Amino acid sequence: MTDDVTQVAQAAIARHVRGLRQARRWSLDELASRSGVSKGMLVQIEGARTNPSIGTLCRIAESFGVSIGRLLESEPEPVVKIVGADEPPVLWRGGAGGTGRLLRGVNDPAFVEVWQWRMPPGESHESGDHATGTRELIHLEQGSIVVTVDGTEHAVGEGETIDFRADRPHAYRNAAAVEAVLTMVVVMPEGERDRRS
Repeated sequence: MTDDVTQVAQAAIARHVRGLRQARRWSLDELASRSGVSKGMLVQIEGARTNPSIGTLCRIAESFGVSIGRLLESEPEPVVKIVGADEPPVLWRGGAGGTGRLLRGVNDPAFVEVWQWRMPPGESHESGDHATGTRELIHLEQGSIVVTVDGTEHAVGEGETIDFRADRPHAYRNAAAVEAVLTMVVVMPEGERDRRS
């Protein structure tokens, strides 16, 4: 997570992680084991004293069986929600200046996240495996990227959409000379994930 995330978002993450953990009667050690996130980091997150990375948030959310969006909710879900243009937080910032913003995440009736990514030339991002059955759909609005899934590269051009199983290691890379702008939809299966199994 970056400095773009407000203290309000940090407080929401802290409240939801602690609440979800306590509702399951899990100790910090149990959540650490299930998520693969250190107990020390979890203490920092629950105390709203750190900005966790997107990978850390993903592992925690998956262990609870919720979307990252659920961890960022500041209030109960309304019947209709309009998210302002400046509201979505930047949860990933790449070394070349790229960004990943979580536009919206929902948990009911399915676990779905909608992201906007901007990747300047030379930008890349590696993602580990997500929960079994997770799928990603990426639509290229501008530019092109190379998506690597299980070691196989797939070139995706402007106007094209790629759909793949994201329950295996995957990565995104902009090898072109222009910025890539993409919309990503992540669809996750219901249920908690225990990284020990």
